[in-house]
Amino acid sequence: MVDVNCSLADPHLRRRAVDAAMGRTEFDVLLCNGLVADVATGELREADVGLVGSLIASTHPRGQRQDALKVFDLKGAIVAPGLIDAHMHIESSMITPRVYAQTVVPQGTTTVCWDPHEIGNVSGLAGVRWAIEATKGLPLRILVEAPSCVPSAPGLERSGAVFDISAMEEMLSWPEVIGVAEVMDMRGVVNGSSRMSGIVNAGCASGKLVCGHARNLGGRDLQAFMAAGIESDHELTSKADILEKLRSGMTLELRVSHENILPEAVAAFEDLGCVPQTVTLCTDDVFPDDLLRRGGMVHHLKCLVALGMKPLDVLRCATLNAAMRLERRDLGLVAAGRRADLVVFDNLSDFTPLEVFTSGAHSASRGVLLADLPSELPGLPLNTVRRSPVTAADFKVSVPNMQKVLVRTVRTPRTTRWGQREVEVENGYLVLPADTALMAVFNRYGEDSPPGLGVLEGWGDWSATIGTTILHDSHNLAVFGRDPEDMALVANTLIAGGGGMAVARNGQIVAHVPLPVCGLLSPESPDVVGEQFAAVREAAAAATTWDGPTSMIKLVTGASLACNPGPHVTDLGIADGGTGEIFTNMIIETAF
Repeated sequence: MVDVNCSLADPHLRRRAVDAAMGRTEFDVLLCNGLVADVATGELREADVGLVGSLIASTHPRGQRQDALKVFDLKGAIVAPGLIDAHMHIESSMITPRVYAQTVVPQGTTTVCWDPHEIGNVSGLAGVRWAIEATKGLPLRILVEAPSCVPSAPGLERSGAVFDISAMEEMLSWPEVIGVAEVMDMRGVVNGSSRMSGIVNAGCASGKLVCGHARNLGGRDLQAFMAAGIESDHELTSKADILEKLRSGMTLELRVSHENILPEAVAAFEDLGCVPQTVTLCTDDVFPDDLLRRGGMVHHLKCLVALGMKPLDVLRCATLNAAMRLERRDLGLVAAGRRADLVVFDNLSDFTPLEVFTSGAHSASRGVLLADLPSELPGLPLNTVRRSPVTAADFKVSVPNMQKVLVRTVRTPRTTRWGQREVEVENGYLVLPADTALMAVFNRYGEDSPPGLGVLEGWGDWSATIGTTILHDSHNLAVFGRDPEDMALVANTLIAGGGGMAVARNGQIVAHVPLPVCGLLSPESPDVVGEQFAAVREAAAAATTWDGPTSMIKLVTGASLACNPGPHVTDLGIADGGTGEIFTNMIIETAF
């Protein structure tokens, strides 16, 4: 089993590496006849690389040495540092850490920074502790951050836990935790709320990282956010936003999960005439079928090179820049004395990974994991959907003794706006206009309260029902549709199975991915989860006539992001993260 966190301070290991570098003893592994991607100098140069245990012992001219226990003839292939994912959520890939490692190590990713925020929202401190334990013994280095916003929008939603200052201090005391994960309660930070001030201050006092979520922050709000002690952001929206944050000194975690922003980033770098060392790369959220089909970080590299970035600049962002941000002097460079986290690429355009080494161990070859995996950690957090079955009546809006009402609506997905609509009433119930749908959010943490309800506009015309317990960030149970019977069917299917995603049409479940671990993850193989999710994704895409740039499945999972500005339906009603308002009743006026 690979120990990716083994100490490099062992004097015997260092002595062996020195002797091997001097030619007094042989290397354990020699990578010869290749090119080294030097992300420090920006050169692609001929060199051989010798490894001793978990260390790089030497980079030296080609053909100078042949003595090694094992020799890899690279035949012109390229040796690069192992890829570092600067910010991500394993939960978005819907597989356990064990299965995630099995998937991404053969793709060349050797280190990830995991914010188990989703698990924390569902299962509290015990869930975060489980997440940490589940990373141990894997051939992937998983650096865990302490979730800072559980829930992400206090007072606007309910989740399975509430992390206060003492919870943050406890997590930061754990040696495995590298810092405070993305701070999403932007309003709380800039307005000086005692809770968020205490959480951020605890991170500053710990001397560990403090990471951010600064969507749409600019001007004095951005400066105040950073002055609080928050150092990074991945919520980038435009070229102007990227330039302002770079010029403010913020570390950017440029994410591939929003590919539409990548051309804006490349244009910003062209304006600057360089790619700043404060630019790192991350995946943030990658669905399981995409992870298998396209890859995670390796897909990110391909996208940026295709947009015109120099391959070595892209690699530097994904390796050395990230290592500097993480204050990991052992990572990020193919150089003597560094940790032997390496990936051998066939080329620097499509970045086909040939061989992967983690802490000197040959972990993957030609897309196949070689390293042994431990068994799945016992005690998986199951049975977290604590909700009684629902009925079709839960999806009907009662308006007695009226013929027409004025309702507040949630207009346009993703970048939401408030709207108003005159709506007919029939037999005492709201009649949804043909171009709208109902979104219902049920608390799933032991409160059998009525759902928060909202009318959605701008999602196209609906012909099916979608349900999910992946609902950023509270991960309550959400159902979208027009048919109360199908909506109840989908909700009860997910309640009975402990969570997941499902689509129903004409009284039948047509696609379903069960996610019994926290209602977010499956212990099944990536192939099984990927196939199930792909069916749900396809069925969800066909559920409406929506043809916008963001997939329907991404829209529904993010439809309750109450920390962001604009209206969002939560288990408490319709909330606006920009103003802090919440409306428990969508009815504005009952008579005209």
